[in-house]
Amino acid sequence: MNDTLRIQLLDDDVFMLRMLTDMIDELGYSHVHADTDARSALKTLAAFRPDVLVCDLSLPEMDGIEFLRAVAEQGYAGGVILLSGMDSGILRAAEMLAMAQGLTIVGACRKPLSAAALADLLEVAGGGPAPLHGDRK
Repeated sequence: MNDTLRIQLLDDDVFMLRMLTDMIDELGYSHVHADTDARSALKTLAAFRPDVLVCDLSLPEMDGIEFLRAVAEQGYAGGVILLSGMDSGILRAAEMLAMAQGLTIVGACRKPLSAAALADLLEVAGGGPAPLHGDRK
């Protein structure tokens, strides 16, 4: 179980957010904050201070790119995992834009994200080996 990695999730799809939260819980991570609204997530960011931000790109009112620009302006230094149901070209462009803003992109993945892929990404982000990771070997 990992009690140190702080993970913030942002997805306007409540079902997807619940699924991600459940997967993260099953992987043994206990410090998780989930938001369905980008503006709320920005307010939470400074107080929660996540090590990893898992962010959907398709968001109402403030899209993922705008959100990531605001995150960069706040000086966020943790890792970012981008999620999207859009085609891989858009996902890659978003990844490049986020890196140009100075953000550390741990991964850019199409939805739905498997528990195995999420475990690997969280390990790369600094969470250490997740329990399911060892079971897959």
